[in-house]
Amino acid sequence: MPPKITVPPTLMLLVLCCQQAWAGGIILYEIGTDNAGLANAGAAARTQGPSTIASNPAGMSYLPGTQITGGLQVLYGNLKFNRHDDTNVTGSGSGNALDPIPGGSFFISHELDDHWSVGFGQYGDFGLAVNYDNQWSGRYFAQNASLLGLSLVPSVAYRFNEQWSVGLGVRAMYGMLQAQTAIDRSPFGFTDRADGQLKYKDGTWGYGANVGVIYAPQPATRIGLTYTSKVDLDFEDRLDVKGDGRLLERVNNTNTKLDMTVPQTVTLSLFQQLDRQWALLASVNWQDWSEFGDIDVQVDTTAFESQSRTVDANFKDTWHLSLGAQYQTTEQLLWNVGVAYDSSAVSDSNRTFTVPMGESWRIATGATYALNKDTDVNVSWAMVWLGDMSVDQTKFVSGTRTSGQFDNAWIQVLTGNMTWRF
Repeated sequence: MPPKITVPPTLMLLVLCCQQAWAGGIILYEIGTDNAGLANAGAAARTQGPSTIASNPAGMSYLPGTQITGGLQVLYGNLKFNRHDDTNVTGSGSGNALDPIPGGSFFISHELDDHWSVGFGQYGDFGLAVNYDNQWSGRYFAQNASLLGLSLVPSVAYRFNEQWSVGLGVRAMYGMLQAQTAIDRSPFGFTDRADGQLKYKDGTWGYGANVGVIYAPQPATRIGLTYTSKVDLDFEDRLDVKGDGRLLERVNNTNTKLDMTVPQTVTLSLFQQLDRQWALLASVNWQDWSEFGDIDVQVDTTAFESQSRTVDANFKDTWHLSLGAQYQTTEQLLWNVGVAYDSSAVSDSNRTFTVPMGESWRIATGATYALNKDTDVNVSWAMVWLGDMSVDQTKFVSGTRTSGQFDNAWIQVLTGNMTWRF
């Protein structure tokens, strides 16, 4: 039987849990493929390997025979918080909140006949993680949090003629959420009690679809349009609360549900082959972060009822614009380069320590080398520049405040992959 708690502790849980729900959520274009070296430019129109399953499943109709791509990558960065004098909490610095994060992907496509192609993709393009020092001055807002999504996408493509192709992928995403926050057991400084701690952790499945179309008005030009549907992730766990006191004991083991939505996206891309050596690429992308910002929270209060709230984090939709080029240096060597801009899903006033993100610029490059006619190897690098990001959070009951900014924040991604053709 869930423990019985009163309204004030329930409201406290809503605040604690909902702040953790964001977990640095972001949609990544870097998933262990050569797309990383183009900053996503032309992603929905390139059709240059089975990783097109992630960016536009219609692109499989351009791939002869059977093709396999396997990729690995590491994401690392600099995310250090510098506190201002307005901060009224003791504690150490944040440390670098971005630990190195490994990743990988796998894609396979197979041409059935002149019209039909099938394939399968496995990749993780959703989420990030923050890991602050446990005793830092913002520990009552976040110590660590992560929200990660791994997608499995069986796909099919159909080519009507030389101009038109369509594709569909069924997306099964396994979402993993974990959060850890310190609890201030002396909020007004009347006692000298050690911090408590709250932990929340769960994994769940959500489902959606990727739909794409490619139009080629002439052999050197391709226009791709892709829609990725939203994915609902419904997490449920009993709160793990550490610390002495009747209130914390009553809150501990309370069943809590968090329902969130991975954003739907739309991408329009262009691939233009200029001559035998040069190609130009471009993409524009929309992401529905405003819906991701509405979190439904349900907390059991008795054996017969529960309290449910929808919390609005004031997220807004984002836009992405990228431009890139490919240069065929030799018959074996292809160079990629790209630059991109992404608007911010949060304003300065709504940014939190669990979502330390803002507008970003990407610069990227990479090279693909053909070992032989059936095997390619690619190495790509991307720099995501976030710059300075201010954060000012205050607890509405205790007045606990942590204020300052992340200075010169950045993320880098190094990717390597191979493609085999049979």
